[in-house]
Amino acid sequence: MLVDGLSTAPHGLSLLQAIRTGRSARPPVAETFDFAIVELEPGRIVIETTPPATMLNPDGAITGGYPATMLDSACGLALQSSLAAGQSYKTLELKVAFHRGLSVESGPLRTTGETVSHGRRVAFTRGELHDRNGRLCASATSTLLVL
Repeated sequence: MLVDGLSTAPHGLSLLQAIRTGRSARPPVAETFDFAIVELEPGRIVIETTPPATMLNPDGAITGGYPATMLDSACGLALQSSLAAGQSYKTLELKVAFHRGLSVESGPLRTTGETVSHGRRVAFTRGELHDRNGRLCASATSTLLVL
């Protein structure tokens, strides 16, 4: 939103703090995947969720799209936490490596996102998803366009 030519959008960290404390609504993806922000600082975020049975493949494993979405979210939100008011981002590339399968018993899952470097137009982030026992289950690198 613009008022007298100035953006009134909150700084990225302020927005995420408001979501974390319930002063602002969670975005739809956080509602759909039922994840919450459990740690937050500029350039770093930890989100937590438990995979639901609705994400199971026919073989009883959680679909790979679930950890990929969690990693994409954490990588993007890590960048968001260091953006200025009025800035946004779009994912250009996400590379996910699956280290261990997930089941509904794997949760709660903790996904960490960290900003590796942040330029004027492009940023690089990385993420890791760990199961309830702290085992690495998936990791990702992401390239993001800063708008």
